Amino acid sequence: MKKIVDVAVSTDPIQDFQNIVEYAKEMQGVADFLHCDIMNENFVKKNTFDYNVVKTINSASAIMLDCHLMVDEPANSVSKYIDAGANIVTVHYEAFYDKNTLANVLKYIRSRNTLAGISLKPATTFKEIRAFAYNADVVLVMGVEPGASYQETSEETYRKVAEINKFKKDNNLNFKIEFDGGVNEKNAQKLRDLGVDILVSGSYVYTAKDREEAVRFLKGYEND
Repeated sequence: MKKIVDVAVSTDPIQDFQNIVEYAKEMQGVADFLHCDIMNENFVKKNTFDYNVVKTINSASAIMLDCHLMVDEPANSVSKYIDAGANIVTVHYEAFYDKNTLANVLKYIRSRNTLAGISLKPATTFKEIRAFAYNADVVLVMGVEPGASYQETSEETYRKVAEINKFKKDNNLNFKIEFDGGVNEKNAQKLRDLGVDILVSGSYVYTAKDREEAVRFLKGYEND
């Protein structure tokens, strides 16, 4: 049976905050999530926006908000994104010096009736974060280094996705596998087949002539 997945369209290609709001309104009812790439120059060399913009997006649109925090030590800020309307809050394994704090943050996010995500960079092995997957609703695999668009996905990352999917099935876990980085018409089918549940798309959907059709293609409706 053909697998139909969720699509989260990313804010990363958009520079102007008002355009993000308009994109969110355009994508509601088309994409499943708006993937809010949150960066503040201490984890990646880029600065985007914070929970105040997330709150504005939430008040102006009906799309679900998938907030990806690419910031160091995000423990003190997760509550602000939940209050702003985030449906998923994802933090990076590498952003925590104290891994006990990471475990507590994941538990806190879930206690707020929000989906808790853990993300790993391309150089981080799944073995390193495996213990945290038991308390996560989403495992976000970065196919490229966070903070830059228009990168290509590495082959090693595909093997990582397959490893995570096997672990998920072997342990009868229900977390969603999300994939971010280099998603396009060439690798969407492969990623779905490997077990990805949520595909994050930045430039592929944003620059498409027909954005709705691009989302349908990524979801797996391309042969309908």
